[in-house]
This record gives sequence, C-alpha cells and structure tokens, in this order.
Amino acid sequence: GRVLLQFNRAVNLLYRLSLAGKQPPWVAQWLDQGKPTSLLDLQRSPVLKNEVPRVIRPDLLLTETGYVITELDSVPGGIGLTAWLGRTYAECPHRQASPCAPDEPAQGQKAAPTGWAILGGANGMSDGFRGIFGDAPHVHIVVSEESAGYRPEMEWLATELGSDRFHVRDSRFTGFGAGDAVYRFFELFDLPNVANAQAIFDLARSRQLRLTPPPKPLFEEKLLFALLWNRNLRGFWRQELGEGFFERLLRRVPYTWVVDPTPLPPHAAIPELNLTDWRQLQALSQRDRDLILKVSGYAATAWGARGVWLGSDLSAGDWGAAVERALAAFPQSPHVLQRYHKPAQQEAFWFDFTQDRLVPMPGRIRLCPYYFVTGEGDAARARLGGVLATVCPADKKIIHGMADAIMAPCAT
Repeated sequence: GRVLLQFNRAVNLLYRLSLAGKQPPWVAQWLDQGKPTSLLDLQRSPVLKNEVPRVIRPDLLLTETGYVITELDSVPGGIGLTAWLGRTYAECPHRQASPCAPDEPAQGQKAAPTGWAILGGANGMSDGFRGIFGDAPHVHIVVSEESAGYRPEMEWLATELGSDRFHVRDSRFTGFGAGDAVYRFFELFDLPNVANAQAIFDLARSRQLRLTPPPKPLFEEKLLFALLWNRNLRGFWRQELGEGFFERLLRRVPYTWVVDPTPLPPHAAIPELNLTDWRQLQALSQRDRDLILKVSGYAATAWGARGVWLGSDLSAGDWGAAVERALAAFPQSPHVLQRYHKPAQQEAFWFDFTQDRLVPMPGRIRLCPYYFVTGEGDAARARLGGVLATVCPADKKIIHGMADAIMAPCAT
C-alpha cells in the first residue's frame, strides 16, 4: 500500500512536470490522447493538483514464482462485496475448523489452519471506506448505469455505515450540500451518460465538495506501468520512489510497452522484444506470443476482460487483427502490451449446498487487496482494508470476467 500510494503521487507529479516541460513532453501527450479538452482542463485544475485516488486496488496474479501486479484500478468494484464477505467469514461459527478446506487434507496438501483472522480485520473494509471521507456530513456514492451491477453491494455498505450519512445516488441526483463528499462510481469515458457529473465536478472545483476518485483520467490508464519501465524515466522514478520502492515495483510489475505506431529509426529496436516495427508482432510464433494486448483506458472496453487479448491463446490471424486494431486506435485509445505471467494452479474448494459437501476445484487465483488512503499531504497513509480472492477454473487463461468462480476473503 505504501509503495502504490507513492507510485500514484509520483505519476501525478510526472504528468505535471511533463506539462511544464521539466520532463519529456511525450508523457503528457500519451496520457492526454483521446480525452476531451474539458476533462483535461479539469485534470489540470489547481484545486485538484495534488489529488490522487483514495482507494487503491491492484490486481495480483499468483504465479509459481510469487505474485505479479498486472494493473491498478482506481474505480474498483467489490468494495461492498469484500466487506460483506469479511464480516460473514469472521462471524462463521466453525472458523476454528476452517470452512475453507476439508477436515482431512488430500495427500500432499497442507492441513487447514486451526484458527485464522480476516486480513484487514472483520470491519476493515467498512472502516477503511468510511475513513477516506474525513468529517464530511454526508457521503454520496454516485453509481452510473454503466456500473449498476455494483449498486446492491454499495447499498449494503451504505446501510452498514449508516444510511443517515451514507447514501447511494444515481446520475439524476443533484441535492449535494456544502462540505459533502462524493464517491465517484462511474468511469470518465462514460460522462455523457452521467447527467450530474458536471455539477459534481463544478462543486469539487469550487471546493464545496470532496470528490474521490478525482476526475483525472491519467489514473485510469494502464500505460502507467509502461512509464515505470521506460528507461528514459529511470532517474525520475529513482528520485521520487526511492531505490527500494522502485526496485520492488520492477520485480512485481510485468514488462509493459505502449503500442505507439510512430516509425523507429532504421537502427533502433523496441526494447526487450528486439522488433523494429510493431507489425512484426504478427510474425511471432505462438510460443513467443506469451503477451497480453489490452486497451490502456478511457474506453468502454478498458475494464473487465472486454479489451484484452492473449497472443498465445489466439490464432495467427486473430492475433494479427488485434495488433492492427491496436495500432489504428492509438490516436484515440492507446493500447499496451504486457508480458504474460501464467498464474499457478491451486487446489480450492466450494460448498455445494444441494449436496451438503465441499467440492474440489483446481483453479488459478487473482488477489485484489483494497487500500484506503486517509489523511492529507505527507501525512496521508494507505491502510489495508481487506483482500478479495477470485479463483477461476484452471482451464481459463485470462482471469477476469468469469461466469463461474470462487470468491472469498483472504485470511491469515
């Protein structure tokens, strides 16, 4: 949490320095591409100068050699769900004999622990979410139609936190009071469908409303990890993150490139790939296509698994078509390429209520820790509220958007 909070602060600074000509101009150009002028003006507003997301949720994949951070989500779903799961599992009357595994472990498996505690605490998610709004008299959780599937979990959370202070609103609500806070549960690409977005932004800009996540599209871009890996920025990252944090991120973040179709000089090559043109990706063998291609951000396909392609899982024709689409989309919706780290296979169990028994399911795991940022300026701290584990069937290559999966809170 400390590392990712500092990374967000550094990204925010890098963007501002790029605009000011004190860092390479292509940084801001990449981050601004395809965004409307009104949104860029808001992102550059002096009032929002130092604002960073107050909920940080990385997506971690468990591999044979440890975990990797595939992306960061600054408008994450699952907050209410993880809060409910943590509370429910913590209150489970049989938790001394773990309900998450059979009483008798299979051969070669470790026995379940005899006692465990929810990571972040039974109320860690709800306490963490409450803490990001300070002393605001009312907190309005504005959920768009695009995000309507998450409305029930946020309604449950608001009730738990106190419906006299926490309220779930739709895009028609405009009764915000001075000093109130708004949790923005809508994506910035979807603003034309969020009628009250402009009113919210105007109130935030005039300091009458506390708004998080801030309306800064740079934090919704997956190409931030490409900036982390760019050698031209090594000095900046070392200075702003510190050597320890910087090296820690490089060990955990897959190598990431921005798929920029700008021609290279004849003697130049794309680092790590040793290609001289992005179209040469199409000629790679299936073994060499262990690469993920995905939309960076600010697009309807940039969340879930809708804008993600795994090269080794596609035919040569389909992979080539995905590469061509990414190159053509660059001016409006830049894409990134990322090394694919295959999640390790784990044995998990789910409870079948019709048969009244635990059922084994080999799966691959994504972990989503939720960090809540409280305090201001240098005194701000990122606190772990909880961790959601999603176990997808072992035959799935991309762990996202599954119809069937096990979801549970993490415990120690």
